[in-house]
Amino acid sequence: MSPLATLDGCASELARADTPETAPGQNSQRPVLRERGQREVFCGLTGIIWLHRKMQDAFFLVVGSRTCAHLLQSAAGVMIFAEPRFATAIMEERDLAGMVDAQDELDRVVNRLLERRPDIRTLFLVGSCPSEVIKLDLAKAAQRLGAVHMPRVRILNYSGSGIETTFTQGEDACLSALVPVMPASAPDAAKELLIVGSLPDIVEDQFTRILAQLGIDKVGVLPARNARDLPSVGPNTRYLLAQPFLGETAMALEGRGAKRLDALFPFGAEGTTSWLRAAASEFGIDEALFDKVVAPGRERARIALSKLRPQLEGKRISFLPDSQLEVPLARFLQEELGMELVEVGTPYLHRAHLARELDLIGPQVRISEGQHVERQLDRVRADRPDITVCGLGLANPLEAEGFTTKWAIELVFSPIHGFDQAADLAELFARPLRRRDLLEV
Repeated sequence: MSPLATLDGCASELARADTPETAPGQNSQRPVLRERGQREVFCGLTGIIWLHRKMQDAFFLVVGSRTCAHLLQSAAGVMIFAEPRFATAIMEERDLAGMVDAQDELDRVVNRLLERRPDIRTLFLVGSCPSEVIKLDLAKAAQRLGAVHMPRVRILNYSGSGIETTFTQGEDACLSALVPVMPASAPDAAKELLIVGSLPDIVEDQFTRILAQLGIDKVGVLPARNARDLPSVGPNTRYLLAQPFLGETAMALEGRGAKRLDALFPFGAEGTTSWLRAAASEFGIDEALFDKVVAPGRERARIALSKLRPQLEGKRISFLPDSQLEVPLARFLQEELGMELVEVGTPYLHRAHLARELDLIGPQVRISEGQHVERQLDRVRADRPDITVCGLGLANPLEAEGFTTKWAIELVFSPIHGFDQAADLAELFARPLRRRDLLEV
C-alpha cells in the first residue's frame, strides 16, 4: 500500500433482482414502486469531498485501489502538489493476492502518515470495495492503531464502499462512527439541541444565529468543525436532521437516548420555517417571538422565489434516484415554485423521516424506491418531462436524446438549506431550462 492521491466516488452498477413491486407507504396508502436492478451511482467515498472540508482537524485515509484514488482526485480537483486531508493507501496486487500481511502494511502507512502530518487529530480509515472484498478488518486496525496513537490522534473507521450503497451514505457512515465517541451528557443536564448533518459553514452560522435569537443557545452540531470537539449526547438531547440520508446516524443517536424532532427538511421558505418551528415548539419558545425572529428571513426567501417562480411554474420534472435528497426537493419545487412532479425516485425511502414531505406530495405523483436504470429511462422517454434530475452518468446520454437534465450531485455540493439559499436552490433548476430555451432559438 502507498499513501497516494486524493479521492472521489467510484461509480457502481449492480444487478439485483429485477422484479419491481408495489408496497404501501407506512404513513399513507399511496403505492411506492420498488425497483431492483442495475444501478448507476457514485459510491460512498464521495462524501469525503465535503466532509474533509467540514472537519478541519480530520484526515481520511481510504484503503482502496488506484481507481478510488483517481476518481476522488478528479472530483475534488486537487492539484498534485497540494496537501489535502485525504489520501489513498493503494492496495497492490500482492495485497489482493494475500502475499503480504495487509494489517502490517496498513500500520506502516498510518505511522508514516502521522509522522508526516502532526496536525491530524482524527484519522478515519475508510473501507472501499477492494478492502471489503478481501475482508480487511479496518475496525480491528482502528482499534489497534488507536491504542498506539491516542490521545494525540483518535482513529476511527467506516465503510465508503459502493457495493450496496449510494454516495451520500458515506456521510451517514462517517457520522454514525462518531456517535459512539461523543461525550455523554450529565443525567440532570438541561435540554440541548443537536443539528445533524454536514452543512456549509455559512448555512450552519445562519441557523445557529436564528436559534440563538429564539433563545435556544445550547446548540451542538454533528459533524463539528473540529472532529475532536464533539457535542455531548444523552436523554436530554433533541436533534434535527439537516439531511434526509442520515438513517444510521439517527439510529445511533437514539441508541444513546436522543430524540428526533419531526419536521420538514430546511429547503425553501416553508421547509426552513417548519424545521425551526419544531425546535421552537420543543423548547417552549413563544409563538410571537418565533414569528418576529423568523419573519424577515422567510419574507426574503418568498420575495426571491417569486422572481423565479414564473420560470418554473407548470414545468414537469422527474427525479431519478441518486442522492436521497429527491423527496424534500420535490416537495419544495411543487409547493413553493409550482412545478409539476412526474416521478420522484430515491435510492432509499425512510418513511418515518420523510412522512411530512410525502404527505405534501400529491397522490398523482409516482414515487419509486431503488433503481433499475433501463426501466426508469424508459419511463423518462415516455413521460417527456421538461427537466430530469439524474446522476452524471445518465445526464449526457439523456441530453443527446434531447432531454434537459440537472446533475443531482451538484445539489449536494451547493449551499441550498435555509432562507437565504432558497433562491439559489431554485436557480439550480431554472438554469438548465433557460439554457434549453437559448439553444432552441
